[in-house]
Amino acid sequence: MKTIDKLVQQFHPTSLKQMDDVKLLNRVDTKFICSLNSLPEILIEIKELYKVIEINNKRVMMYRTKYYDTSYFRMYYEHQNGKLNRYKVRERRYEETNIEFLEIKFKSNKKRTLKSRITKSINDGIFSKKEIEFLNYKSPFSSEELQVKLLNTFNRITLCNDTERITVDFNLKFEGINGTKSRLNSLAIIEVKQSKYSINSNIVKILKKHQIRPCSFSKYCIGATMVYPNLKSNSLKSKFLLINKLSA
Repeated sequence: MKTIDKLVQQFHPTSLKQMDDVKLLNRVDTKFICSLNSLPEILIEIKELYKVIEINNKRVMMYRTKYYDTSYFRMYYEHQNGKLNRYKVRERRYEETNIEFLEIKFKSNKKRTLKSRITKSINDGIFSKKEIEFLNYKSPFSSEELQVKLLNTFNRITLCNDTERITVDFNLKFEGINGTKSRLNSLAIIEVKQSKYSINSNIVKILKKHQIRPCSFSKYCIGATMVYPNLKSNSLKSKFLLINKLSA
């Protein structure tokens, strides 16, 4: 962690306001998984190609996420079954700015990600009238059928240039409502967000050079499987084999 902190300090900084042009709420997301031990070398190679977001003099941020699903895990199983036009509902708290959003992510049948969000009220665990209307308008789920299923925390580094945004997540921790906890300490999840996928992206080229190729990864599905072992997860077996390989 100290090595990563030092390397991130070598990037040129940018602010939230300056990053407004690359919010990319309608985008193509491409994820890559690598060993946390590989991350320092990758950061060294891209430090002159991207800027890092800095908030309150911090460049490695803490995120807290609360995932919602139905009582029978409809969103989880739709993801596992490869359903297109699927949803994810979550609350995400950005510790450095003390702001929390209610977010809905929609993955279209064209493999584009559309994210909608509104500021979350302070009534923890209770949806306000505005939030209920938001859920009804932006998703097929009603507030009455949604339950908190998973808590997740992680550290994030956010990078950008004029056309793309990159997030690097690590120190992933999960907790189920049953109290079961789990973590992935040896992995880094790199996500490249673009308006249109391009293999000419600098980060994509560098990751390919390191033999790190695109790989789907859902924090919600992976975390839920880890804390709820009774969930059907056959489609994730290859993912856990890769996770175990990278964590060795």
